[in-house]
Amino acid sequence: MAFTDASLTALRVFREVAERGTLTAAATALGYTQSAVSRQIASLERAAGTPLLERRHDGVRLTPAGRVVVRRAAIVVDQVDTTARELAGLPEDHSTIRLGWFASAGAWLVPRALAALRSTHPAITVITREGSTPALVRALRAGTLDVALLASAPPFRPPDAETPALELHILTERSLRVAVPTTHPLARNEFIEIADLRGQRWIAGPGHEGVMGVWPGVDERPQIAHTARDWLAKLHLVAAGCGITTVPASFSSATPPGVRILPVRGGPAEQRRIHLARVPRPLPEPVARLADALRAAAIETDTPA
Repeated sequence: MAFTDASLTALRVFREVAERGTLTAAATALGYTQSAVSRQIASLERAAGTPLLERRHDGVRLTPAGRVVVRRAAIVVDQVDTTARELAGLPEDHSTIRLGWFASAGAWLVPRALAALRSTHPAITVITREGSTPALVRALRAGTLDVALLASAPPFRPPDAETPALELHILTERSLRVAVPTTHPLARNEFIEIADLRGQRWIAGPGHEGVMGVWPGVDERPQIAHTARDWLAKLHLVAAGCGITTVPASFSSATPPGVRILPVRGGPAEQRRIHLARVPRPLPEPVARLADALRAAAIETDTPA
């Protein structure tokens, strides 16, 4: 069986598996059974004559051959979809950009940038979705996102070890801060001593690890009073006096009444970078305009602490 015999369905399924990271997640997204997904992958591997996926306990990882196939699959699937649009009488749209972003970017950076882009380039359409860093990186590799906002912490390692390396452009680097109720004793000063964070009630993200919520430098087992993924929910819980939470410095311009955002003094600096990431390839003009808008929005809020 030659690879030229590979079906379009198998390529779509493989692309979805590459993005989702597990056969189960891909099956759920596609509305297939897991066995149907497995059959499509098996047929594609037979056509390729080599394994395309490495099965692991935590999901799947692309083999070198799999990375080649997913790059080509993205091109083939997009071209077929474009052809279908043309045959249906719909114009080919070169002005639609698929943007991925990490959770907190949706509270300040993404809305500002999209509003600015809409006023200067109304013909550009941006479709966005939130995701974790691993999910966004997989989507970039699979070609289902054109560009993504990624957050990183020291020592600022690359988001994955695949080749070619993703292009990463730093939009901003800022210190973390803590959001406290305006009625909280910690809100009386212009900063918080790190020792004063001991014994506080925290509002954390699900799983806590890798999700902003508890101050990274707290040297005790934190007391988690509430868990929420949504940033607006976290900040309103803070405003209600239910606890405190760690936030990016940029949230100073996006907080509801009853919340104060303060820097922390003492302990190691807790810096975070925001990167604009993409697979290295020629930069389409609409993507360049979106990148400019994101950069300008980051600079607009990137005032000294």
